[in-house]
Amino acid sequence: MKIPKRIQPLVDDGLVDEVISRLMSGKEADVYVVRCNGVVRCAKVYKEAAQRSFKKAVTYQEGRKVRNSRRGRAMEKGSKYGRKQQEASWQNAEIDALAKVAAAQVRVPETYGCLDGVLLMELIVDGEGDVAPRLGDVTMSEQQALEDHSLMMTYVMRMLCAGIIHGDLSEFNVLMDQYGPVIIDLPQAVDAAANNHAKSMLLRDVANMTNYFGLFAPQILDSHYAQEMWSLYENGKLNTDTVLSGNFQLDNHSADVDSVMDEIKAIITEENDRLERMSELAEQ
Repeated sequence: MKIPKRIQPLVDDGLVDEVISRLMSGKEADVYVVRCNGVVRCAKVYKEAAQRSFKKAVTYQEGRKVRNSRRGRAMEKGSKYGRKQQEASWQNAEIDALAKVAAAQVRVPETYGCLDGVLLMELIVDGEGDVAPRLGDVTMSEQQALEDHSLMMTYVMRMLCAGIIHGDLSEFNVLMDQYGPVIIDLPQAVDAAANNHAKSMLLRDVANMTNYFGLFAPQILDSHYAQEMWSLYENGKLNTDTVLSGNFQLDNHSADVDSVMDEIKAIITEENDRLERMSELAEQ
């Protein structure tokens, strides 16, 4: 097929021999099947910010650290240089996240380098050598669902132990090869300790996995793995050897809104009295 413009520099540098086919077009990137030194791999071509349809990217980037202060200031100002650095940061975030979660023994594609917004990665294939299907395209037995869901909960836990939450985990971001699930697409991965939305993202990631596997093993739907993980994480008790049960006592107490409003009114009244006293003293 015709070589995409963004991949041409990699062909010129000898990093890519040929582009075999277009694999998919996503909200943040296009993915192609390529051949590199005789080995079939995939090339993820990141879309520029104006073309990306990934919603609320700023929410995911909250808490990400920029080592270079000049680069950080430029990104905040939104200058041309800053926008370029913002793009590089978005791309590098996935490379860094993939390295960290792989080190935490989570199955993700191996990476082979990123050049000009093109990430070369391992192509995940099935037992016949064809491109591995997404989890959402797979049906399974109840027993298989129980086993794969348990493994995914272990992966999510290991990621959290490494300080990372996927943030967009669903049956569309998991591939199934002959050995089980492989997690993909991590440019939006968030820092569990620095992002104020980390807990809600963890809850959503786990809910997506649980709801899908629950189609084949309904008993999974009664589990509360995310709440269990987060509670242990907050209390410094979560580690890669933790054995999760999925059991967690939820707080079902409703908020006492009237009491909260009374407290707010009391604070306002107290502040008004203080200002009135200060005004009287000033007049004296």
